[in-house]
Formats: sequence, structure tokens, C-alpha cells
Amino acid sequence: MREINQAGLDLVKSFEGILDGDPTTVNLDPYLDPVGIWTIGWGHAIRVGNDFLRGRENRGRVKEMYPDGLTLAQAETLLRADLLDKCRDVEALVKVPLNDNQFAALVSFAYNVGSGNLSRSTLLRLVNERNFVAASQEFPKWNKADGKELAGLTRRRMAEAALFMKA
Repeated sequence: MREINQAGLDLVKSFEGILDGDPTTVNLDPYLDPVGIWTIGWGHAIRVGNDFLRGRENRGRVKEMYPDGLTLAQAETLLRADLLDKCRDVEALVKVPLNDNQFAALVSFAYNVGSGNLSRSTLLRLVNERNFVAASQEFPKWNKADGKELAGLTRRRMAEAALFMKA
């Protein structure tokens, strides 16, 4: 199975950051992301079953799940496992050869917006048509969360597009 390259891993880490919900503790604790999903480490969305755990009212529940938070090493392991899932998804969705940077950009995109959104996107259709220039122009259109444009998403999409176009 194909894996994300270092440039893609660095991109994901730079935009996911590694926030800590309680900086007074030694380990990394869960935090709420910009759309209200409980998250830990480098963007690992916490789930209960198939559903994301959302909202401040679930603070107690998330503390039960991660009473001691995560170490940096555990956060790294979790990120790499999450990215492997996205690598598998991108491999299944893309029907044309990609260079390592194109693949990494799509994995980063899928990690952030979800593989389902990638699967239904004009971006993927254009990739599979080998129209890579037009595909790269689709990344910036995905800069909203809950209908609001976020500067961080705009920067991320521009970085993904640039990586996608890099030989």
C-alpha cells in the first residue's frame, strides 16, 4: 500500500497543529475543533461508534475516554494510522497514476474534509480525467467549515494545491 510522503506528512502536521485542551498537564488532552468536534493530537476526530463526539456538553465523556490524554509518541502513532486509512481511500478513488506529491495532497485533503467529500468532488473527477491543472484549482473552493470561510482552511487548500502541482 502506498503511504503519504514526508512533504504531505509535514503539511498535515503544520495545519492540524497539535493543540492541547489543558496545557497544565504533561500529556496532550482533547480539544474542540472549529466545528465543535472533539479532537486529540494532530486532528484525530474522536468518535463514538460511527459518530463524531461533538459539543462542550460531552467534555466529561471525552475525559473518560482519554483520562490521561496522549503522549506525543501516541499522537504520532494515531496520526500515522489515520493517514494510512486515508491513503487506502485515495488509492481506491483515484484511477490514474499520480506522483508522490499529488497523492500526498489528496491524502491531506481527504484527512481534513473526509473521504466521502473527496469521492463526490469535482476535484476527484478532474484528477481521474487527468486534468491536473483544473483539479488544482478546485482545492481552494473547500475553505469553509459550517458554511463559514476560515483563513486556516484557505491557507491549507493553497498549500495542498501547490503540493499537488509540484513535480
